[in-house]
Amino acid sequence: MHDTEIIRRTTAERRRDTLERLNSERDIWVSTAHPDHGPHQVPLWFLWDGQAVWMCTGANSATARNVREEPRVRLALPDAFDVVLLQGDAKCWPAREVPASAADAFADKFGWDPRTEETPYLYLCVTPRMVRAWRGVPELRGRVVMRDGAWLG
Repeated sequence: MHDTEIIRRTTAERRRDTLERLNSERDIWVSTAHPDHGPHQVPLWFLWDGQAVWMCTGANSATARNVREEPRVRLALPDAFDVVLLQGDAKCWPAREVPASAADAFADKFGWDPRTEETPYLYLCVTPRMVRAWRGVPELRGRVVMRDGAWLG
């Protein structure tokens, strides 16, 4: 349960809190869309490398299919009180082509290495262009903490 009193944070504080969550959380909601099949949303494990979000999904999943057709995605950390939304374009990396540094860090974080699976996996890399962060109505104004790929505050 969260305290209902919300103390409005500065942009710098929101940026700091957002980066802490990106470094510590495990799951992120990924929203994609396909011109013929419509919207799709799924939670995935993720790794924040300091610049981008790395996720992994089955190479033949709806998420992979959608991103190949339309790379624009929206990501959301799973907390409706402490909202963090990221927008960007997803770049697809087949497991055999993913940069070793990203794949190794992902495997270290989760104890699972998709590169070793029999079925094909696809890594998705999203470098955010826009990030919004807020806690309740008092923080709706000024909720943008990254615009055009540059952190504010």
